Amino acid sequence: MAANPLDDISIRYEENGIELVQELAKDLVSSSGGWATVVFRYREWDPKKEAYGVEKFGIRRYRKREGRWQQQAKMSINSRDHARKLVEVLSGWLDQPETT
Repeated sequence: MAANPLDDISIRYEENGIELVQELAKDLVSSSGGWATVVFRYREWDPKKEAYGVEKFGIRRYRKREGRWQQQAKMSINSRDHARKLVEVLSGWLDQPETT
């Protein structure tokens, strides 16, 4: 059985003892061969406010090469409104008959 890519993939990032990107959740959307698509829920540290900013969401595509997952593409969703709109559009399309 292949290892779960989620065990090895994270967007958490720390520098000088400060967690600059705090990963709140992640889920595997798809995994095939040496490729994986992961969706993240996260927030970033704002040094001016000395606090974390609003929740963001991200979709990342990874490729496993030489035993390591390497990010190949990413899309950031910077607000809950943006995320809701994306879900609304995709849901609308999924409610339509599939084209052949």
